[in-house]
Amino acid sequence: GVAGLGCEDVLLHLLNFVWPNVFEESPHVIQAVLDAVQGLVVSLGPNVILQYVLQGLYHPARKVRDSYWKVYNLLYIYAADALVMGYPSYSKLIAQEETTVNSYARTTMELFI
Repeated sequence: GVAGLGCEDVLLHLLNFVWPNVFEESPHVIQAVLDAVQGLVVSLGPNVILQYVLQGLYHPARKVRDSYWKVYNLLYIYAADALVMGYPSYSKLIAQEETTVNSYARTTMELFI
């Protein structure tokens, strides 16, 4: 494998080629795409894939939502504990309503909890 060997840019490029096939209808292609995404979760980390998935979870088209929820469920099953870091922190958004600068930093305590 190449996990942790500095090949993340190449794997992200591979993800960009695989990702449009998530909308295919053939069961063989769907399974191949989910297998590829599962391998990329291991090598890139679940939060990179989560950033792709969050864009389509609440899409108006049902077909798009169904495809994205399949990938999200795969992420949730295999890496639920690691996804906590990728979720937005609403407490900081409420405290920063006046400012236009968003802070996506997490404290060590938030990551520990």
